[in-house]
Order: sequence, then C-alpha cells, then structure tokens
Amino acid sequence: MQPRFREDKATQAAALLLRWAGGAMNYMKLIKLLYLADRAALVRWGRPITFARAVSMKHGPVLSEVLDLINEGSPPGTDSLWNLAVSSPAHYEVGLAGECPAEDLSDAEEGVLMEVFREYGHLDPWALVDLLHATLPEWIPTSGAIPIQYRDILLKEGWTEAETAEVESELENLALMDRIVPA
Repeated sequence: MQPRFREDKATQAAALLLRWAGGAMNYMKLIKLLYLADRAALVRWGRPITFARAVSMKHGPVLSEVLDLINEGSPPGTDSLWNLAVSSPAHYEVGLAGECPAEDLSDAEEGVLMEVFREYGHLDPWALVDLLHATLPEWIPTSGAIPIQYRDILLKEGWTEAETAEVESELENLALMDRIVPA
C-alpha cells in the first residue's frame, strides 16, 4: 500500500521547474526531472515529494500519475490545480498556464527540486533519457510499464534492510492515514 498521490505537490513542483526553465519545457524532460526529485527526496529522507507511482518504461523511469496528468489532465469537473497551472501538451511541450504558489512544498523539497534542476535542467530530453538509462539501477528496459519499488531504490542506494523496512512501515502507516482521513 502506498500513500495517496499528492497532485498538489506534483503540480507545484512542476510549476517551479517550468518557471526556472523560462515557462515551458519538453514534457518528457519535466517527467524525468520530477522523477529525479522524488528519487532524491526518497533517498535523502525516506519519502518522496509527490508519492506518485514510479514505473520503468521504454524511455526510462516515469511518475505514472504525472504522465497521466500530462496526457489526460485531471478528470473534467474536478477543481484540479494541475489543469489550472500546467498547459496541455503542444509540440511535446507543456508550460505554465497560471499562477501556482509552492505553498505545499517545504523549503527542503524546493531545495531538492533546485538541485535537480541545476544538475540536469540544461540537458536536452534525449540526453537526459540516455543518462538515466546508464545511471539508474532501478530502471528496467521494457516496452510496457514495470513498477519501481521504493525498496529497490533504497537498497541500491546503500540503505540497510532494516532501514528500508522501517521506511516501508512508515509509508504504510501514511497510506492507512490517507484511507482514514479524506484528502
């Protein structure tokens, strides 16, 4: 069981990255930068920023719900921050569609996003894909979508089995709270 996807934080993180990129970005690059930020937060603190489900796909790791938001937007009739803040894709790019304050992101989360942007934001999308294929041990080449477990990332980044089990227990408790307390 995984905690609820935080569309608010995913949207605010995407908006920050888009703002730093001048207002628009190739959406595959955006997805990769968001994955790297979630991964960095997980390795650093034992929890990601967005709680999106990570999957291996042909062009590298992807945050599944973010890909869905880019491809489909939020369901019609919902009061979705994503639909208000991020444009629909056009010519493989998304852009800022409106104001999106980063009120739900902590200073530390914004710091991780900035670190990721500074390190990888200058790369073109295909160079970023190639880099992630070569450097991320959790990515599995596939023509479909294979889930990437937090456990796999943590263990490959040097966390012990006990530390990883503790993180999994904490995340399971968060997921239970999500079921009890509505969003």
